[in-house]
Amino acid sequence: MTAMRNPLQLMKRAILPALGLLVIANFVGYAVVGENGVLSWGDYRRAKAEKAAQLAQLQTERDRLQHRAQLLDPRNVDPDLAEEMVRRNLGLVRPDEVIVELPADPAAAPAVAPRR
Repeated sequence: MTAMRNPLQLMKRAILPALGLLVIANFVGYAVVGENGVLSWGDYRRAKAEKAAQLAQLQTERDRLQHRAQLLDPRNVDPDLAEEMVRRNLGLVRPDEVIVELPADPAAAPAVAPRR
């Protein structure tokens, strides 16, 4: 009878420490491979670098737009910019003008064929 009791008593004694180890292993697992774990730090650094590049691009665009807004100040309008905007928005062209459209991106422009 003592041989049967020993395994049961041994299992009863081991249940609480085993549960404790499982809980600790669960927390350690989430700390290492979880959503905010140690292994996800590289992804955070990569995402931070991407966001920094995007921020720099947006700041450049904001500065460009701010400069154009200053040129359109009602007290001191830049005549060239005002004429450009009026012609673009209203489609006004004088009879003696020739319109040459350029691509928005110079890198996307087709190569000029050499003359023969």
